[in-house]
Amino acid sequence: MPDAFVILFFVMVLAAIASHLIPAGSFDIIEVAAETDSAVKTKSRIDPGSFQFDRDGDYGVPLFAEGGGIGFFNYAFEGLVSGSKWGSAIGVVAFIMLTGGAFGIIMKTGAIHNGILALIDKTKRLDFLFIPIMFLLFSLGGAIFGMGEEAIAFCIVLLPLMLALGYDAITTVLVTYIATQIGFATSWMNPFNVAIAQGIADIPLMSGTGFRIGMWLVFTLFGVIFTMRYAAKIKQQPELSLSYHTDQRLRSEQQQQASSSYTSLDSIILLVFFAGLGWIIWGVTVRQYYIPEIASQFFTIGLVIALVAVLGKRFRVNDAADGFKQGAAELLPAALIVGMAKGIVLMLGGDNPETPSVLNTLLYYSGQALGDLPAYLSAWLMLVIQSVFNFFVASGSGQAALTMPLIAPLADLVGLSRQIAVLAFQLGDGLTNCIIPTSAALIGCLGVVRVDWTVWLKFAWKLQLWLFALATGFMLLAVAIGYQ
Repeated sequence: MPDAFVILFFVMVLAAIASHLIPAGSFDIIEVAAETDSAVKTKSRIDPGSFQFDRDGDYGVPLFAEGGGIGFFNYAFEGLVSGSKWGSAIGVVAFIMLTGGAFGIIMKTGAIHNGILALIDKTKRLDFLFIPIMFLLFSLGGAIFGMGEEAIAFCIVLLPLMLALGYDAITTVLVTYIATQIGFATSWMNPFNVAIAQGIADIPLMSGTGFRIGMWLVFTLFGVIFTMRYAAKIKQQPELSLSYHTDQRLRSEQQQQASSSYTSLDSIILLVFFAGLGWIIWGVTVRQYYIPEIASQFFTIGLVIALVAVLGKRFRVNDAADGFKQGAAELLPAALIVGMAKGIVLMLGGDNPETPSVLNTLLYYSGQALGDLPAYLSAWLMLVIQSVFNFFVASGSGQAALTMPLIAPLADLVGLSRQIAVLAFQLGDGLTNCIIPTSAALIGCLGVVRVDWTVWLKFAWKLQLWLFALATGFMLLAVAIGYQ
């Protein structure tokens, strides 16, 4: 398999060629009145009938652009500095680097490894419950509050435990990130995808709950069974793992960093660590903390634990600095991939519907192609279209704002309910996050467990086919029962 950077480069070549062959287009934004419990407010929506080509500009990407423009050889820099601190790319890049550095300090203390060994020694007969319980909790996190990027931190936390239990890095990603995306894709109440899409489609918020809860149960059960079967196989024959060699290196590093036995200093470090995790969970659920706050929280946890370790004479101040640098350096490839993948969207003109772009043109014609097709085929193609567009717009709320104003009215034309259009959006948006290299959260999780994206692709393509088959089944079922 080619390296992930090589794959992204050739996708970039295709995007550059497309910018010369496909004309750029844009939509108008209209203000629509929306009633709330207390007042009538206006929301900005795309006008589906306002699409027009930009006749004046030449939007083909040049080889090299000056003045901060987007050119083929500018894609790496422009992708890395794009966005804001609230998201891709620059915010996620900073999040990955700071979180990796903080955990570099934490892992250098050896407290987590010592604690894991002590925990395993006391719970040898209960380790079979660990995977289903963790998968269920992370799936609930994705379904209830849209957990995604937060899984990066939990991958770092759980990787040492997984390795000590005899599993591998891939199992860690399955239990954490994949579980969150299954919950995210089948949610009945996620404010970041279902609620936004239903609001744009002008259907009652949180409607169709019963069908979605049933769907969540089926997908989560499938995820648990798939993960447990894979984990059992790896525990019996560790060399079958695609991440076997990196896992062995990590096990060796953990053993070198660990002290001879579990001590009271380990207890203090772990208490600080879990208190910090509680602070983060409180911030996410109660205060709606996101990337800037969570990154700063982990940085704070790293500093406090470094202080405890220095005062406890576990290591010196310079050792803490070395741990931070090593942790950040190991995640540098993941951070770079996040930025370079964002360059693909920039090469196609960006994802702003009011700005002429190739992406807008592709979306318009994809939607128009559904108009004269049978209902079952139209529903399935809605799922395909949303899956494809998630490669370019990995943000759930961003994809909803871009695609739903077009897909929802088209559902009316082919005799489908708008609830089915929302279902196609959430399944296409969430499930493909399990494999696309433009998902900052996926690349971050793979980075912290030291699994290259191309290695993950070799493992995950079968899982992705199974998830798509399940999604197809639920789309057809929704059409058959007239899901409203």
